[in-house]
Amino acid sequence: MAEITAEQSKANSSFILLITIVATLGGFLFGYDSGVINGTVDGLQQAFNSDSVGTGFSVSSMLLGSAVGAFFAGWLADKFGRRNMLMVAAVLFIISAWGSGIAGSPAAFVFYRIIGGLAVGAASVMAPAYISEIAPAETRGRLTSIQQVAIIFGLFLSFLSNYFLAKLAGGSTEIFWGGHETWRWMFWIELIPAFLFLGLLFLIPKSPRFSMFKDDEAGAKKTLLRLFGDPKASQKVEEIRQSLVQDHKPRLSDTLATAKDKGFVFRTIVWVGIGLAAFQQLVGINVVFYYGAVLWQAVGFTESDALLINVLSGGLSIAAVLVTLMTIDRIGRKPFLVWGSTGMAITLAVVAFAFSRGTLDAEGTLQLPGNMGLVALIAANAYVVCFNMSWGPVMWVMLGEMFPNQIRGSGLAIAGLAQWLTNFAITFTFPIFLAGIGLAAAYSIYAVFALISVFFVLWLVKETKGKELEDMVG
Repeated sequence: MAEITAEQSKANSSFILLITIVATLGGFLFGYDSGVINGTVDGLQQAFNSDSVGTGFSVSSMLLGSAVGAFFAGWLADKFGRRNMLMVAAVLFIISAWGSGIAGSPAAFVFYRIIGGLAVGAASVMAPAYISEIAPAETRGRLTSIQQVAIIFGLFLSFLSNYFLAKLAGGSTEIFWGGHETWRWMFWIELIPAFLFLGLLFLIPKSPRFSMFKDDEAGAKKTLLRLFGDPKASQKVEEIRQSLVQDHKPRLSDTLATAKDKGFVFRTIVWVGIGLAAFQQLVGINVVFYYGAVLWQAVGFTESDALLINVLSGGLSIAAVLVTLMTIDRIGRKPFLVWGSTGMAITLAVVAFAFSRGTLDAEGTLQLPGNMGLVALIAANAYVVCFNMSWGPVMWVMLGEMFPNQIRGSGLAIAGLAQWLTNFAITFTFPIFLAGIGLAAAYSIYAVFALISVFFVLWLVKETKGKELEDMVG
């Protein structure tokens, strides 16, 4: 067989990086669509005259769509392909961005946000699955981590866009271009990357493992040659073929527990995936991303300052996830999860303590004594850094690679469903907590979940660093 040259290896690596970046534009839109709501909460409350429960549902309605999108995208991807499902997600992003901005009633807004949720859910599971199936084992963690970089970059740009639009217009509820309120333009800006994503998806290949599932060995070999060159392409074709010969083609029922498995209802590996997905949300990270502006205004910051704090959090998040991207294939996945959970438990406890020292003024704003506001701000941003060095990128890396080939799509579907349902529960309850038990109690709950997640990882999560996808068992 022909030996691959250094020049070919470099070209192959560049091609893999290029298609990884295209796939992770779905992650960028996932982040942007999730973060853009942060600066629009005041506009939604004014436009639709909603209370805390209504606002919570308007903000979190996208997450119901995300749960459905994640579940069905994972399942449908085994039938129609990872790339095709990303294309469907791109179209849904376009519809949602436009519709959320033109919505004239709470029902219309919720409808379009659910459409966006379907897109976010599909992109959240399909991008890491696709990347893990085209990336070599030795760089798979690094390449899959780009998904989290894209998510955080999307969040950061949505915060930045919201900040500048509100600054230019004088506030998120003020009338801006074309006679429309500023918060509507915050949604419409998303149309630019959404159309770009759709166009670029036509330039990337199908997953070679999906091609093999569909008995298209020639198509799989062609893609693998472009990815790895010969002789590795031929070797990978044979490995995938053998993994399929040893078992049947993927189906949803493969996730169910068998007589040989100790799992209840689902296989043990699926329960671990569900746990990883749920704990990523139970630590409360999206309270910061979705409600950051409301949170900091609740402790006395102005709207402009609160939006600027969001930009700071977004910038720190990008820096944190870049550290993980550069080291995850050397250090491994499990250590990052343990360190991150420990750091989040500590920083969340500090935030809860700072908020517990405050008192409510006549207008219901939490007034923090002395330097407690600064303590809360520093601890909250340290918490964001801990999350984005650990559970932010690593959970998606592990979900993309921990399942055996046979159940990867279905396992991702179930774990994605759990992730988004948990996200919905946390996001929906935060405004109720804010009006009821208060910030200190809410953050104490998230701190407890962070502490529990340390033991979950130590006892149940297995390291996947450097393993070929064909070697994954469960």
